[in-house]
Amino acid sequence: MPQLDSPLLLSPVYKPKIWGRRDLAPLFSYPERPRLPRSKGSRARGSRAAPAPVPAGLPKGHEGAQLIGEVWLTDDASRFLNGPVAGVTLGEASRQYGAELLGRSLNHCRFPVLAKYLFTTDWLSVQVHPDDDYAARREPGSLGKSEMWYIVKTGRGARFLLGAKPGVTKERLRAAAEKGASKELLRQFRPKAREAIFVPPGTLHALGPGLALFEAEQNSDVTYRLDDFGRVGLDGKPRPLHLDKGFEVVRLEQPAHRNLPRVTVREPFGARRLVAACRHFAVEELLVRKAASFAGSPERVEGLSVLEGDGRVETSAGWLGYRTGDTWLIPPATRQYRLVPREPTRLLRFYVPDIDRDFRSVLAKRRVSAAAIKKICFD
Repeated sequence: MPQLDSPLLLSPVYKPKIWGRRDLAPLFSYPERPRLPRSKGSRARGSRAAPAPVPAGLPKGHEGAQLIGEVWLTDDASRFLNGPVAGVTLGEASRQYGAELLGRSLNHCRFPVLAKYLFTTDWLSVQVHPDDDYAARREPGSLGKSEMWYIVKTGRGARFLLGAKPGVTKERLRAAAEKGASKELLRQFRPKAREAIFVPPGTLHALGPGLALFEAEQNSDVTYRLDDFGRVGLDGKPRPLHLDKGFEVVRLEQPAHRNLPRVTVREPFGARRLVAACRHFAVEELLVRKAASFAGSPERVEGLSVLEGDGRVETSAGWLGYRTGDTWLIPPATRQYRLVPREPTRLLRFYVPDIDRDFRSVLAKRRVSAAAIKKICFD
């Protein structure tokens, strides 16, 4: 098989939701067909341009009629748009290439981090996720879920719920959820642009209206919905609740891990913020003001999601253009690539970390306090 040794562009997958929107600014112009960026120079061996598919998740002929709530960046159905895997889905490529695409530290053949953007105009349901041990017992074949949010943009009235108010018991919360009234028993917050929130298993949470945010999580879609406020789904029927399982995993004592410390270190190309890390994923924010050289890591695959800006991704084989909304994967065998911004570019980098090496030691060398490190690194 041709070697995967250069950055690969992925097409997003659009997910209709009852609380979604049609305007996906500032990240996406929707509906649109994905495109292969401008290119120049020779292509990598085996590279070819993929046909531009209609965004996944949309009924044919109704591309402009759906409210889109989520844009999945690393869905199994996301398709590569360049390189030897052009036209192949991420799920197919992960099974075919295994460690060559995903890194030698993984012992399975599924992309490890599910990354997505969410766009809200209404409240999502109150929900909770199980941990890996519970999922192994009650959801065979599935992982639990830890997740984090990075707030991209807030609108008027933007809110989110995170954790229960002091003194709330499971019995009182369940009685309220059965009446569609649990919202009043949860802690409500105003989000801030570029705020980071960590949501470990067992944490009650609900996103509110007026949000555009990035989410990184374990690649699992196990969610227990506790309260949907009496709404109906896209099929016109009430969406199911999962009260028994949900209240088995709820941890009311969980603190609200929000507004995490903003620790930024200077880099020759601009700046790097270490946003949050746990054993399942890590997220960094890069501000690239001038040309910068990077390389892949033999242990892992890395993802880059462009929040703002445009420019070029350069390799020895040539270059491809990048723009806001793009998501690129960096295979482990990528020896070197350069990001050359046409304008200042802000990206989110996500991967499965070695927490001590990638986060704790870096923060300690910058003399970040132990208390602040504990608020960024989660065991």
